Amino acid sequence: MLFEGTGKPLRLEGKAEAATPGPGQVAIRVGACGVCRTDLHIVDGELNRPKLPLIPGHEVVGTVDQLGAGVDRLKSGDRVGVPWLGWTCGHCAYCRSGRENLCDAARFTGYQIDGGYAERAVADARFCFPIPAGYDDVAAAPLLCAGLIGYRALRLAGDAERLGLYGFGAAAHIAIQVARHRGQKVFAFTKPGDTAGQEFARGLGAVWAGGSDRLPPEPLEAALIFAPVGALVPAALAATAKGGTVVCAGIHMSDIPSFPYHLLWQERVIRSVANLTRADGEEFLALAPQVPVRTTTQAFPLAEANEALRRLRTGAIEGAAVLVP
Repeated sequence: MLFEGTGKPLRLEGKAEAATPGPGQVAIRVGACGVCRTDLHIVDGELNRPKLPLIPGHEVVGTVDQLGAGVDRLKSGDRVGVPWLGWTCGHCAYCRSGRENLCDAARFTGYQIDGGYAERAVADARFCFPIPAGYDDVAAAPLLCAGLIGYRALRLAGDAERLGLYGFGAAAHIAIQVARHRGQKVFAFTKPGDTAGQEFARGLGAVWAGGSDRLPPEPLEAALIFAPVGALVPAALAATAKGGTVVCAGIHMSDIPSFPYHLLWQERVIRSVANLTRADGEEFLALAPQVPVRTTTQAFPLAEANEALRRLRTGAIEGAAVLVP
């Protein structure tokens, strides 16, 4: 499925360029690819520097079927996942200090590198993760971004006992499972009036669920914002206790409105999450079966990618949408 520019639907192309791996790369026969909100930001023009034409998709699960020169950490037949972070230089100050997610030269799957809305994909072997046994391809796909970004956001929030999740979609429905495994109390915030989303959150262990225009019954020690809505930042600060942390977990967010200083005062912190590291991937994919994380998915044939994106845009997906070639 090719993206050829903002305002144009993805186009089914039966004769896309052959997915042949170069040095250090592998070719993967795609079993499933998750549909992420970042894909929406790309096709809607909010992330405006994609390569064109582009095959979107960065929650890729499949089987290695061809090795490029020099690949020795994977073999043909391995089942792997490919995340958003698709390549880094490996030698800049960020890469050398374990912060490869901030590499200035980084390239991203489904943005500058063709992704997984296809039958086959090519990926840098360094950025392929083994998929835990027990997850089929569809169930595993959301782990590759919704799971990983949620996990990194949880890490940056620290050891909060009372945790708020703003926006209860693909990432939050995984993050709540990890948080409950860690013994945290989770308070879920949805669009006002989204009773189905609130019920979904309570079913996954939220001690309270309500609209994002409400305050929780107890002050939060940390809040994770998954919805790309800047106005949620002051709302989350207002719900957060002294010394608390608000983590903005999306790659794109609308502008944050001005707010009175007292919401930030008393050592509250606002911070962002940028991408992921391979260490995040290795840690999370080892943890997921222990929790165990169970993903809620809605599968679509590859040719229905535009419909999956439309439903995600309108909030009509519970859990995560996944494309299946």
